[in-house]
Amino acid sequence: YTVLGVSRSASAGELKKAYFALAKQYHPDVNKAPTAAARFREISEAYDLLRDPASRSEYDRYGSAAGAGQ
Repeated sequence: YTVLGVSRSASAGELKKAYFALAKQYHPDVNKAPTAAARFREISEAYDLLRDPASRSEYDRYGSAAGAGQ
């Protein structure tokens, strides 16, 4: 949630809006900063986790340890 700048109660639409705004800002084709690619990956991974209701529920329940087995 912190990576995307949204609250835990954010709707799917709010998650999507936050993702696209950040992806547009940090996409390596647009942002030439040395850290842009890593930041873009972090944003994409956060969105992939939170946009899926099952993985979001697991994350909400167990925190970042939920994805540790992947």
